[in-house]
Amino acid sequence: MKVKAIKTRLFLPEEKLLPFIDQYCPILREGDILVVTSKIVALAEGRLVTKWDNAKKQAIIKQESQLMIPAKYICLTVKDGMVMASAGVDESNGNGALILLPRDSWRVASAIRSHFRKRRGLRKLGVIITDSRNAPFRKGITGAALAYSGFKGLKDYRRTLDIFGRPFHFSRVDVADSLATAAVLCMGEGNEKRPLAIISNAPVTYTDKINKQELRISLEEDMYGPLFRQTR
Repeated sequence: MKVKAIKTRLFLPEEKLLPFIDQYCPILREGDILVVTSKIVALAEGRLVTKWDNAKKQAIIKQESQLMIPAKYICLTVKDGMVMASAGVDESNGNGALILLPRDSWRVASAIRSHFRKRRGLRKLGVIITDSRNAPFRKGITGAALAYSGFKGLKDYRRTLDIFGRPFHFSRVDVADSLATAAVLCMGEGNEKRPLAIISNAPVTYTDKINKQELRISLEEDMYGPLFRQTR
């Protein structure tokens, strides 16, 4: 597998997204996965707040999330079935503005895939909309897939055999977030100006039908459920 991050100029608020991607990704090959940071998707949608104070920021985070718990540095939130910091509302690289997450990352991922499949004559093409996230008790951030299109996001090993012939009972691989993490590592989080990436030869199963719920798990089924229930 190969990940190539793409350096671009600054993406402007309410700029057209597809021509921008087309300009910086002139070559997409059969089987590639196009990775797009959620920040430029949000900017294209005008999802930014230029005049704000801390009280307004807290109100926006509450509005954007299904659950919000104030914490030491940020707000712990649940948004779209994911635990994340401050519902994705971010000041970094915003030039003083708050940048929110896209309205519907799944719709955008599907639209980008459809556009470039037709434009480039591709049959197998994947798209991932990425963001960053923190893991409990671990320093630093990794990538996360807010949405994806064109491939299965979950690889299921259950009922298959391990190297000693014993059946797996629980093992499943989060393909979408794994790819997002690899891409975000190459794209960077600072002033790199690499909001796009192309992943080649990824070990994925391509599909035209996406199950948006395949990565979600209920609190009752989650192995970390007892820990979260202690905070209720």
